[in-house]
Amino acid sequence: MKNIFEPAIAQEVIERINKLTPDSRPLWGKMTVAQMLAHCNVTYELVYDDKHKKPNALMRFLLKTFVKNKVVTELPYKQNNPTAPFFVIKDGKDFELEKKRLIDYINKTQQLGAGHFDKKESFSFGILSAGEWNNMFYKHLDHHLNQFGV
Repeated sequence: MKNIFEPAIAQEVIERINKLTPDSRPLWGKMTVAQMLAHCNVTYELVYDDKHKKPNALMRFLLKTFVKNKVVTELPYKQNNPTAPFFVIKDGKDFELEKKRLIDYINKTQQLGAGHFDKKESFSFGILSAGEWNNMFYKHLDHHLNQFGV
């Protein structure tokens, strides 16, 4: 798995994002490109912003038990997988705003570096290693950028 904490890899991802246009169409799925960018931003909102309600103890147990290994390992996501409710983007989004937000989040994450994330608690999965954080960040971005052909 590529390492989003490395400057060259973060830049590579940003270059892929910059290839998107407001008219980009998905190869699979129902999201518009602006919704996809907003969807990808949720991962970072959970880390940096206090926008989403934290799951209760039962839900965290279920997420750690049944979802965590699908998210933080190197195994790729399957197309059209279900997602958590707060990741579902139903309304229209501003393409340029969501694109800028995502690039800013990627830059911030890369600049903070792997050490910042090692043993940091995630919103849903408890304490994660830097490698697990990387897998979660990079795999999600790569999956959705591939969805839009970039």
